Amino acid sequence: MAGAEENTLDRLEDRIRHRFQRTQLLEHALTHPSVASNPGFRGGDYERLEFLGDRVLGLVIAEMLFTEFPEESEGELARRHAKLVRKETLASVARDLDLGRFIRLEMGVDERSGRNNPGLLADACEAVIAALYLDGGLEAVKQFIAANWQERIEADLAPPSDAKTELQEWAQGHGLPLPRYVEVARSGPAHAPTFTVSVEVDGRPTVEGQGRSKRDAEQEAARALLSLLSGEQT
Repeated sequence: MAGAEENTLDRLEDRIRHRFQRTQLLEHALTHPSVASNPGFRGGDYERLEFLGDRVLGLVIAEMLFTEFPEESEGELARRHAKLVRKETLASVARDLDLGRFIRLEMGVDERSGRNNPGLLADACEAVIAALYLDGGLEAVKQFIAANWQERIEADLAPPSDAKTELQEWAQGHGLPLPRYVEVARSGPAHAPTFTVSVEVDGRPTVEGQGRSKRDAEQEAARALLSLLSGEQT
């Protein structure tokens, strides 16, 4: 990138508090596959970086939680970890950085899903983490993640509730097979679908839940069944 685009990258580097020695890494992290698939384009996109960034983020967050909560069990730490590395949290961090304005998109994609699309923002955020790791090493990544995740870690005084885990423990405690989840419907536009998932435990009614991701729908279904089971016990 040159001229005005270089200035744009400078502003993003200010926000992530790192000056890249290899600016092409940051360029790739901000390039949507729709651009890279253009026959005239000569460069990379964020897909491979996204793969690496996911793993790097997971490692750093695990270490932060291990240090921050020395008395918590593996299960409690795992629930915290899952919340902090999920797509919704990554998208929230990306919005705080205004990352969407820096992503390179083909016009059709820009119009169809927008620069505020949570999935797109989360993918780009993971790619930026990978670019940081490759350019500045683990210490640069730790500084970035601490700056953008520490308040999120401190905001939850107790481990987040995980309805699927609670339902699984309930079934095991009653000597029953594990809950079974089935996707029964998917509606809405392709870039922002709504999932409907059912859950069943032997001998209990089947209930459904909805969410913007399959995981969220499973959690909602588990919560609904736990509520039903709680009513049985009163």
